[in-house]
Amino acid sequence: MSSRWLVRLAEDKDVQTLAQFNVTLAWETEHKKLELPVVTRGVRMLLDNPNHGFYTVAETAGEVAGCVMVTYEWSDWRCGLIWWIQSVYVKPEFRRQKVFSRLFEFLKEKASQDSDVCGFRVYVEGANHSAQETYSQMGMEQTTYQIYEKFFGK
Repeated sequence: MSSRWLVRLAEDKDVQTLAQFNVTLAWETEHKKLELPVVTRGVRMLLDNPNHGFYTVAETAGEVAGCVMVTYEWSDWRCGLIWWIQSVYVKPEFRRQKVFSRLFEFLKEKASQDSDVCGFRVYVEGANHSAQETYSQMGMEQTTYQIYEKFFGK
């Protein structure tokens, strides 16, 4: 892979960028308008509480080009952690330049160093065929599961 991309864990300096990426992602994929201050607090909360997950970023020449958030699910069936890949965003000018591939390789390497991690999961909008193709190319398989949700005023 190209050495153009530096992939690293997100830091405090990345909070505003990550929050803006999430707001943009929600609009691009679901036409949902998120409140930047709320998302900023959410990003900050995750960075301050690594037991909930972490962000990774890919940067080039000091500019953050893309990110991935990972959160954890305990699987009693596997007696291990499943890492949920979420909040995947790559700035338009960096798309189709292997940014997600570099982020995914970073996650695979990090997961291989943690014996509790048993796999990855990702959910994707049904109409987001580009993302589905990308995940398939990374070796991920579509499942038969459907996701249901209920939120409590947040």
